[in-house]
Amino acid sequence: MASLGALHQCAKSLEELLRLKTYPLAIKLLKSEKDIPREAIRPKKDYGYRIITCQAFSESRRGGKVIAQTKDDMWCFEAALGYGFIEPVAFFLEGNTRYPEGMSSSQEAAKYWAHHFPRLDFGKYEAIVSAPLSEASFEPDLVVIYGDSAQVQQLLMARIWTDGHDISPRLSGMGACIMAVTPVVQHGECYVTFPCPGDRRRAFAQDDELIFSAPVTKMEGLIEGLKAFKKVGLGTPMVPTMARQPEQLKSYAEIAKMVGMVD
Repeated sequence: MASLGALHQCAKSLEELLRLKTYPLAIKLLKSEKDIPREAIRPKKDYGYRIITCQAFSESRRGGKVIAQTKDDMWCFEAALGYGFIEPVAFFLEGNTRYPEGMSSSQEAAKYWAHHFPRLDFGKYEAIVSAPLSEASFEPDLVVIYGDSAQVQQLLMARIWTDGHDISPRLSGMGACIMAVTPVVQHGECYVTFPCPGDRRRAFAQDDELIFSAPVTKMEGLIEGLKAFKKVGLGTPMVPTMARQPEQLKSYAEIAKMVGMVD
């Protein structure tokens, strides 16, 4: 695990290299409520009401706040279920949150979705905390970054730069706060998802935003990749050109000659 100082520097590098509009998020799942950082806001206690987790993430990435939630702080049960704070009830597994609520074509489709809903083992964790990565007082499990398509593309390139591996996300338009966290914790791999209706309607996610998540163990490699691409002119901002037959990488030109595409 990188030191907090190194992670804070990672945040600054991300903000500078990608020109992010909001803070990269440090996210940690806690085994006990007792482990919640003292400085963390507890919505039910400190605000007097519960909030959806998309709103907690938004307050952290936009306002720089440290927000911690147990199931008692959450307004949307899906986050509590996805993080393993509660067990799935039969009503959910039968698909009733999607049909006939207008979000599935049939009970069968809704039931399939519910049974494949990503969730961590019940009882393993009791709380989740989010904070700007640049100021987090805790060692996160993962980093969540909201960015536009160009910024997320840069992160995907950086992931390939590390070991040649693309990522294989399960793309979903639902449950952004779960899809951005749970699969990353389960598989230890980077992930891409989209803001969900709740994130957009209730937490101000923008139409041009995507969500890139990475285990904290992969952050050093991602930063190295972003810096490497910046050096060869493939970083942000990228300078466009409409030149015909533009200059190619040496290796590209060599292969083009090998296969008879150029003289």
